[in-house]
Amino acid sequence: MLGMVKNSLLSTVEAWPYRLLSKGEKDQVSYEERTYEGGKFAAVELVGKSFDEASKEGAVKLLKYVGGSNDKGVGMGMTAPVSITAFPAEDGSFQQKVKVSLRIPSQFQDSPPCPTDESIKIEERQGMTVYSTQFGGYAKEADYVSYAAKLKAALGSDAAYHKDSYLCNGYDPPMKPYGRRNEVWFVKE
Repeated sequence: MLGMVKNSLLSTVEAWPYRLLSKGEKDQVSYEERTYEGGKFAAVELVGKSFDEASKEGAVKLLKYVGGSNDKGVGMGMTAPVSITAFPAEDGSFQQKVKVSLRIPSQFQDSPPCPTDESIKIEERQGMTVYSTQFGGYAKEADYVSYAAKLKAALGSDAAYHKDSYLCNGYDPPMKPYGRRNEVWFVKE
């Protein structure tokens, strides 16, 4: 537990590497198109809980893992963002299923420590291109749903992206009271 707190408060945060492809704005919604590198990720899937409850539980599990709850007992440092894959229902709200993931820090990409929590899986992922919009505050399900709707409207019907899920991203530790950064990402097809 101490490793998790120390890791989230005192360590530097490594950003997931990406390249900005373009910027746009429509109806007062700013968005970007970015390409992200692939790599290894720690991920945990939670089913049967609300988005807010599941995302918090998943983030804590991943923070413990990078904070030292792994077979090497090593604190790896933090990466950002914490990504939550949400699966929208017909009405736009989220189904009770999420996948919370975190990119493994660069120095551990080749050989990540094994999680001691069996619900955490290490996954190899391909790079991806996303449409992204950003907002502040402590983000909840309603905020992500609202910004996803705004991004969808701004992109219009011509943009090709996966409609069955999207990524809800948080960049800041829970103790950061202001200047918070959250994003919704639609993964391009």
